Amino acid sequence: MKAILVLFDSLNRRFLPPYGAEGVHAPNFQRLAEHSVTFDNCYVGSMPCMPARRELHTGRYNFLHRSWGPIEPFDVSMPELLRQHGIYTHLVSDHFHYWEDGGASYHNRYSTWEGVRGQEGDLWKGEVRDPDIPNTLHTNRAGARNWRQDWVNRRYMSDEKSHPQHLTFELGLEFLRRNAGEDSWFLQIEAFDPHEPFFAPQKYRDLYPHEYDGPHFDWPDYDQVRQSPLEVQHMRFEYAALVSMCDAHLGKVLDLMDEHDLWKDTLLIVGTDHGFLLGEHDWWGKNIQPFYDEIAHTPLFIWDPRSGRRSERCASLAQMIDLPVTLLEYFDVDRPAEMQGVSLREALASGAPTREAALFGMLGGHINVTDGRYVYMRAPVSPNNTPLYEYTLMPAHMNKLFGVEEMRGAEMTGPLPFTQGCPVMRIPARGSSGPHSFGTLLFDLENDPKQKLPLNDPALEKRMVAHLLRLMRENDAPGEQYVRVGLPVPG
Repeated sequence: MKAILVLFDSLNRRFLPPYGAEGVHAPNFQRLAEHSVTFDNCYVGSMPCMPARRELHTGRYNFLHRSWGPIEPFDVSMPELLRQHGIYTHLVSDHFHYWEDGGASYHNRYSTWEGVRGQEGDLWKGEVRDPDIPNTLHTNRAGARNWRQDWVNRRYMSDEKSHPQHLTFELGLEFLRRNAGEDSWFLQIEAFDPHEPFFAPQKYRDLYPHEYDGPHFDWPDYDQVRQSPLEVQHMRFEYAALVSMCDAHLGKVLDLMDEHDLWKDTLLIVGTDHGFLLGEHDWWGKNIQPFYDEIAHTPLFIWDPRSGRRSERCASLAQMIDLPVTLLEYFDVDRPAEMQGVSLREALASGAPTREAALFGMLGGHINVTDGRYVYMRAPVSPNNTPLYEYTLMPAHMNKLFGVEEMRGAEMTGPLPFTQGCPVMRIPARGSSGPHSFGTLLFDLENDPKQKLPLNDPALEKRMVAHLLRLMRENDAPGEQYVRVGLPVPG
C-alpha cells in the first residue's frame, strides 16, 4: 500500500472549477475531481499554518490549548507512527515555517525529508545591499524584515524552474519515479503556494489579461480592503495565476500516477490548511476577521483505491484531524487514543456520516462550530479577551521563542488528559480585541452562502451552543475557554 498527500497553503476553494469557479484556469483540479471523491463539507480545525500541521500529525485540535508552535514531547505524530510500523515516510516542502522556531520539530518525524528555500521572505539569500524594490502599492509590510528579504529572494527566481514550488514538485516526482515499484510508503508533497505573496511566472499571469497600470501589488496586508475595485481585481488575478501554477504542477503528479498505474494501489489526498480572503467581506487575509467560508470551508479530494469511487461528491463533514487517522487506518495501524479525528474510509466508500458537527478556530479568536449547514461563531465576552493561556512544553512562537516576560508568568499544571501523564507549562497568552468588534455570529450557508445576513434565531443558537459545549468537552477544553466566551464551565 502507498499513499500521497499533496498539500497546498491558503487555497481558496472558490477559485477551483470543481467548486464552481468560473474564469480560473485549473483543468487538473477538474481532472482530479473526475478521479476522486470531492468533499463538499471540509472545514479547517486550528488556524493558521503550523496549528493545522500539528493537527495533521496528532489528529486532535490545537487551538483550544495553544497557538502556533512545535510538536510537543507528548504528541503522537502520524508520520512517526507510520515509520515505527515499517512504513517509509518522506516529506518534500518549501513551507519555510518548518525551519523556524515555531515549527522546528515537525519535519524530523519523517523517515527522510527535503526542504526548498525562498518563499515569503524566508531568510535565505544573504545580500547586505538593499534590493531594488519597485513602486509598490502602500502596505504595512514595507520595511519589515520579510518584506526586504522577499525582494532579495525573488532575484534568484528568474524563471519557473527556479521557483520553490517547481523545485518542490520536482523533488516529489523524483521520489515517485524512484519508488513507484516499491511498497509501504507515504509521500507528502507540500507547497507553500498559493500563499501570499502571489508571485507567479509570467506565463501564468498571462492567463488573466486585464488592464492595470498601477503600482506593483501582489502581497496584501491582513487588513480591511482600502484599495480601489481595480486594484482588488488585479490582486485576485495575481492569486488566480498562482492557483494556475499549482494546478500545472498537480497535473504532473496525476501524469506520473497514470504513467506508473499508481491508481491501483495508492491513496491520493489533495487539500489545504485553510483558505484566504481576497476582498470578500472587505477583508484581506485570514487571521483578524471572523473565519468566513472563504477561509474555513476548504477543498478536499481523496482517491481511495479500495472503494474505487471517482467523480462523486461527499457531503460528510471532514477536517484536517481526520487525515492522520485515515492514513493510519489505510496502512492498518491502530489509531492512538489521543487522536480525536475519524477515518474517512466509510465516507469515501458510501458517503457515511462522520460527525454531527465540527469545531474550528484560533487561540484567542472566536470559537466556531458548524453542522455543515449552519456556522456559529462565539465571540469573547470579556473586554480584554481573558482568561487565556498557552499549554506547552515547547514555548516558541512562529519565528521566536517565548520572551522572558511571558515566561515569568509560567506555572506547571496538569497533566492534561492528552499529555500522556506529562505536566505542562501554563503561560498567560496575549489576548486580542479583534473578535469583539464582530461579536457572536450565526449564518445559514444554504440560504446565505456568502454570509451576508447574520441570523437572530435563539432556538437555533441554543442548538449550536449545545454542539459547541459537547465538542469542547470531548476535546478537553480548559475551563477558561468557556469563561472567555461566556459559556458555563462543565462540572
